[in-house]
Amino acid sequence: MINALKMKTCVKPIALLSLVVCSASFQPIGRVPQHRTSTPLYSYLDSLQQEAPQASTQPSVAVNGAVSAPVQAEASTATPSFISEWYGDIGYFGLDNLRSKGPRPTADWGTPADATRKLADDGTLRTGSWWCSEGGWPSSNPKGATEIFYVVSGNGCLSDKDGMKHYFGPGDTVIIPKGHEGRWDVFSDIHKIWAVNAHERIEDPSPVIRVQVDGYHTFAPQYLTKNTGYDPLYSSSYEGISFNTFYDVGPTKTGVWTCGAGSFPVTNGKKSFFHLLEGVLFVTDGASGLSRRCEAGDTMMLPEGWCGHIDVIEPSKKLWTTAE
Repeated sequence: MINALKMKTCVKPIALLSLVVCSASFQPIGRVPQHRTSTPLYSYLDSLQQEAPQASTQPSVAVNGAVSAPVQAEASTATPSFISEWYGDIGYFGLDNLRSKGPRPTADWGTPADATRKLADDGTLRTGSWWCSEGGWPSSNPKGATEIFYVVSGNGCLSDKDGMKHYFGPGDTVIIPKGHEGRWDVFSDIHKIWAVNAHERIEDPSPVIRVQVDGYHTFAPQYLTKNTGYDPLYSSSYEGISFNTFYDVGPTKTGVWTCGAGSFPVTNGKKSFFHLLEGVLFVTDGASGLSRRCEAGDTMMLPEGWCGHIDVIEPSKKLWTTAE
């Protein structure tokens, strides 16, 4: 049922100049959907109302940072993998596709009601989307997992146990550590993309566990580190990558990752979630031979130890979380 709701078609990957080193057999890259211009995340909700684009093509062969011309798409009969199961485009999290959970019984102002949709869950790391209308409620029970979310629209505030307030709005990334206590206030209807790491222990020993908010402006190039060794997502030495890990507590790491047009293999990828903020890229699973085109607004979860290829078609930026 979930597969039927996903809007993009998995296709066979296209031929690369370099090969993926993987224990499973890897097919030469086939054909993939055509590239369309990526839109800013701030037009996210508007784009939900637009008609879904027709499938066309764009190969992911990168030669000196350039990409070859579009070609015709072909259907795939390959075995499903995380490429098909753990991916959602902007339409997947459209407000009409979220499941209503009804009003919050503990609200002390407004009439907050929420709705949600889960994308993927491997028992430890899971991801999805959540919407809530205006209102506020106490959150006095210690949070059972560490949550990271990206605010697509709306404004709100999370308060810590001692009353310290953390305001957030569109483009902000919010981290609620496991064990946090406080309250929620939604000032205008919120829509967020979330990832949760259900790790075993509370990792923050502070008497008051605090929320962390990182604004989109902190993802600017001057705050990022050029990759000189191995990046935190793919253990790649590719020089086109820059990143910043702005949360690193116990088994949870969160940051921003950017890359110019280019291509590199992945031989031992981390268990991770990403939400693409800008650009266009392809993720290819070396085990199944499937390739997934990702555009701004798309979300994906990747399993521990996956191998394959990343092909960046347009300079890309993504929010990521790894779970160990």
